[in-house]
Amino acid sequence: MKTYTFKETNRLLQRARRVIPGGIYGHMSPRYYVPDSDYPLYAVRAEGARFWDPDGNEFIDYMCAYGPMALGYNHPKVDEAALQALKSGDTVTTPSPVMVELAEFLVELVPAADWAVFAKNGNDVTSLSLMVARAATGRDKIVLVEGSYHGAAPWAQRPGRPGTVDGDHSNILYTRWNDYQGLERLVAEHRHDIAGFLSTPYFHPTSADSQLPGEDYWAKVEALCRREGIVLIIDDVRCGFRLDMRGSHEYFGFKPDLVCFSKAIANGYPLSALVGSDSLKSECEKVFATGSFWFSSVPMAAALATLRELQRIDGPRVMQQIGRRLREGMVRIAESHGFDLRVTGVPSMPFVRVAADKGAEVQPELHQRWCGECTKRGVFFASHHNWFLSTAHTDRELERTLDIVDEAFRSLSSG
Repeated sequence: MKTYTFKETNRLLQRARRVIPGGIYGHMSPRYYVPDSDYPLYAVRAEGARFWDPDGNEFIDYMCAYGPMALGYNHPKVDEAALQALKSGDTVTTPSPVMVELAEFLVELVPAADWAVFAKNGNDVTSLSLMVARAATGRDKIVLVEGSYHGAAPWAQRPGRPGTVDGDHSNILYTRWNDYQGLERLVAEHRHDIAGFLSTPYFHPTSADSQLPGEDYWAKVEALCRREGIVLIIDDVRCGFRLDMRGSHEYFGFKPDLVCFSKAIANGYPLSALVGSDSLKSECEKVFATGSFWFSSVPMAAALATLRELQRIDGPRVMQQIGRRLREGMVRIAESHGFDLRVTGVPSMPFVRVAADKGAEVQPELHQRWCGECTKRGVFFASHHNWFLSTAHTDRELERTLDIVDEAFRSLSSG
């Protein structure tokens, strides 16, 4: 099987590094792809579940733009809705009526939602959720799960990262995932000081196995927050609309006060949403948070089309089904070559690692090499992050993917 080369990609990266810090920055930086010589770093075209790089190489994409692509790149219904909004006017002095229509749709769709406000990135709404929780309670402190990711704002980054200072985390407390007793002790220690508990619906850190909640974890956490007057906030930026159209809290059976959505909400158009309970509506109204492009109509029209289509086809069910088939096929192929493929998380967002055999420790270098071997043959797998499935991953993509997975394991076996 042919392996790709990346001459034009490398040439473009060298040009970029002269005028852009790092060439590519943030979560798409080349340093996250190991070895970066096996990866495309730019895309010139995308369609369905595939994209093409400057060298003309074609990839089945299992990162889905790190989650935003849920229906397939260039989905005709979504793009048509966006185009019609663009023709009418995108960023205008006043909002478009589509904002009201989208808010009404979300309130109807998500049982925990009585209202909705919109921004651009997940970071925008996770930060806004903290402000609403503090405004509502008059308290300062926020509890986070250690190791979770909630955006690039200083409060959300690990203490000590370049550009952050101690004061950024002075009102942040940390607990461990699935450790209800530890959370209970932390709340008792800081009683009447905690404004909110912010967590993803399940634990999906980078470069580590995903962990689902314990059987009664969320029921206990919800009861604790209600009892102590703590605002329960769910960061559904990554999981939203891949587990349950009504929100991932419905998938796990509990009710938060605030929910943060982004990524899949508009199939790649830049939008995020904070939805919440009626008891917090007036407090959200008091909080000042805005942006020059937060009211643009194109992403809102795209979101309305995306959510309607995902609801029509039951997108989460489709993504979960194809994710299960992918996992089962890869595990079977790995075993046939003597390797142990370990998959955690939900099927629509798997985190995958490769070990040399059953019971062996995972060797990062081996896993990185396998992901690279797959990618340079045409299946884009990242080794440091959970993957994403979309409704555009059909039988055709799955069959091709498993052929490449087989070839990549054969390559590992031979050398």
